[in-house]
Amino acid sequence: MVASIDLDLAHAYGPNPQQDSDYALLPLKMSFQAGGAYALLGPSGCGKTTMLNIISGLVKPSHGQVRFNGEDVTSKTPQERNIAQVFQFPVIYDTMTVADNLAFPLRNRRMAEAQIRQRVGQIAEMLELSGQLNQRAAGLSADAKQKISLGRGLVRPDVAAILFDEPLTVIDPHLKWQLRRKLKQVHQELKHTLIYVTHDQVEALTFAQEVVVMTRGRAVQVGSAEALFERPAHTFVGHFIGSPGMNFLPAEVRSGQLHIAGQPMPLSRSLPPSWSAASSLKLGIRPEYISVHQQAGEGCLPAQVLRWQDLGTSGLLTAQCGNEVLRVRLSPEHTALQVGQTVHLQVLGSHSCFYDNEALIP
Repeated sequence: MVASIDLDLAHAYGPNPQQDSDYALLPLKMSFQAGGAYALLGPSGCGKTTMLNIISGLVKPSHGQVRFNGEDVTSKTPQERNIAQVFQFPVIYDTMTVADNLAFPLRNRRMAEAQIRQRVGQIAEMLELSGQLNQRAAGLSADAKQKISLGRGLVRPDVAAILFDEPLTVIDPHLKWQLRRKLKQVHQELKHTLIYVTHDQVEALTFAQEVVVMTRGRAVQVGSAEALFERPAHTFVGHFIGSPGMNFLPAEVRSGQLHIAGQPMPLSRSLPPSWSAASSLKLGIRPEYISVHQQAGEGCLPAQVLRWQDLGTSGLLTAQCGNEVLRVRLSPEHTALQVGQTVHLQVLGSHSCFYDNEALIP
């Protein structure tokens, strides 16, 4: 039965944790809906694999509970939870054929051979392995072996959830996009609960319906690709999502006037009184949403061109604004910009975000 998963827990690998740095996972409450596709995204060491292993039952949380469909499964094994897990490196039997590898989890559960053949054929077709079913796994390429490993995770029709721990790491880069697309198609057909760990934002944002962005043992935002890009809930999300990430500029309110990077900025409305008391106010703006002007204007900051990079379909401007460096993504026709030239950058608009103590101000 496909599971909804609820977490209310924290985890420390050592005894008696006293401070945040003692925890691999800081206290969190999180829910994964039955049949949803989720990605746990963040840099190495942020706690995403720990969370995955707690969901699977390989690790028992030091504090709190794991629930599947409302049932407390905290002390249950992966087998009792009916979990399938796909690891970073292929876990297959080299001496078996592709078909026997795919059938192995089903034979362990004593499924009828006719049903096994049908299910193996279905999964092999989804993963484009139909032509290799009778080949021994030993002679196959690394990406074909990882397809088999993915297939072994997907082949059980009764699984509660399928967990992926960076399964495309060993795949050649030019094949990754094919497997990402294939996994998304498989999810749409099978409707399993899928949770996918990765440090690659492209993998996370193209595969998952919702992405959990993690840093230092904390889940800082859960949302769609659009929400993470347009309204990052934390400055880390702004930095981590996007290439390049969000620009951040120091801001302060003095006598009701907003100052960005030391420059007074006109506003069409009054600011909330709480902004004057903000201890660490910042403006966040994506490189895609800054416009460049030759003349000064409202909402613009003067900046000096440091570098122009032609990226083919777009260009990347690097400019110095006071003590701050900004990156701006522009169309290629801006090649006329010269190093040392003064330009005016429009940073205030509907896409501007403001943060206090790293958290988005609503």
